[in-house]
Amino acid sequence: MNTMKMGAGEKFPMMGWNAVSGDRIVPANGSGWRLLIIYRGKHCPLCKAYLNTLNETLGEFQAANIVVFTVSADSQEKAEAEVAECGWKFSVGYDLSIAEMRQLGLYISDPRSPQETDRSFAEPALFVINPDGNAQIIDISNAPFARPDLKSLLKGLQFVMSKDYPIRGRA
Repeated sequence: MNTMKMGAGEKFPMMGWNAVSGDRIVPANGSGWRLLIIYRGKHCPLCKAYLNTLNETLGEFQAANIVVFTVSADSQEKAEAEVAECGWKFSVGYDLSIAEMRQLGLYISDPRSPQETDRSFAEPALFVINPDGNAQIIDISNAPFARPDLKSLLKGLQFVMSKDYPIRGRA
């Protein structure tokens, strides 16, 4: 059982992933507000629907000056195929490792069959990183159908940004 848990207000760890675009996603090196969404992978229809909604609201996140990244444990080939199929405009990383999943405190699942997927994967999570590089918001789920509503999240982030609202829930 994983007993490590990243806490609200902590510096986001230095980790990075190659992206389908050819860029490298390194949230800790970014500036401004950043949203990192961890998704289960190509095998998950609920992830696809969630990320399609993210794609539809991407302009609103960009207008609020929030940089959006996503990553999964999928291989480069699977990530490229899904981006090509869905037309996602946000940065999609791949090869999230088990060690990184543990460092972030994510729930990890094994495939139910080889037809589902070929490797262990992270259950959904979301991290909002503030301009200081700290985890402003952390949402970690153990199930694909329990995720924050993206429009509510955006409204909340706009409130946080406009009111200089503090990080809540520090341990």
